[in-house]
Amino acid sequence: MSIWEVILAFVVVVLMLVALLANVLVLMCFLYSADIRKQVPGLFILNLTFCNLLMTVSNMPLTLAGIIYKSQPGGDQICHIVGFLETFLTTNSMLSMAALSIDRWIAVVFPLSYHSKMRYRDAALILSYTWLHSVSFPIVAASLSWVGFHHLYASCTLYNKRPEDRTQFVIFTGVFHTLSFLLSLIVLCFTYLKVLKVARFHCKRIDVITMQTLVLLVDIHPRLVELSSVVHINSHWGIISKCLAYSKVVSDPFVYSLLRHQYRKTWKDIINKILKRSSINSSALASESHNRNILQLNE
Repeated sequence: MSIWEVILAFVVVVLMLVALLANVLVLMCFLYSADIRKQVPGLFILNLTFCNLLMTVSNMPLTLAGIIYKSQPGGDQICHIVGFLETFLTTNSMLSMAALSIDRWIAVVFPLSYHSKMRYRDAALILSYTWLHSVSFPIVAASLSWVGFHHLYASCTLYNKRPEDRTQFVIFTGVFHTLSFLLSLIVLCFTYLKVLKVARFHCKRIDVITMQTLVLLVDIHPRLVELSSVVHINSHWGIISKCLAYSKVVSDPFVYSLLRHQYRKTWKDIINKILKRSSINSSALASESHNRNILQLNE
């Protein structure tokens, strides 16, 4: 392994550990707090967390193995499943971000009618569309054998190995990125520009979300450039773009959950409860040991 590959492998390990810890903490907050579960945005955040966790435990380890061994990790069947999941989860997380931006737009711009316009039923319908949209493209790709190990990204992802299918794959890739990522970007821009006109205090969070979207577009950029037979992309750039895409999995829990007041209070309560229970157990053990010593002295 070269020094660049060692650095990239280390970055993937760090991203994987932080993403796992942060997203599990969001899930714990959701299960612990009844107030969070009652809120409609909680469904979108739960869906986003679900996508991020699956991405962390399924795609990141195989990318790490691909960087280390420079070949496809596991068999073709495993790679096809992981590639299917990568396409599905990436699309689902982007559409979940768009759904959260729509929720914020309605809450800030139409506060008096928010509860009538955004109910659990409406959120369930949006999530149903999100899942249907996200699963349709990987199903098509898998049925046409356009999923496999791509050495450029050291990952199992969308990949066409047959030159005769190049035109169809280019069309599919263009439609997929337009209806998934470009659509999400347009929704994000529209909704948050509307929010900015009403509530300026959202500026910092919107800037972070905008950077998240741009980071994901960095991952998309080499995917579109590689379709050209003229431009050659270095494998290091492909892996770096994949790491940047994984960084969104790390930042999502903080942007949408853990840095918000309600989630901060919840995870602090969870930590305090764990520490208090640990302190009580330690005190009980110490007391029991002390009593045993006294009995032994008396004997």
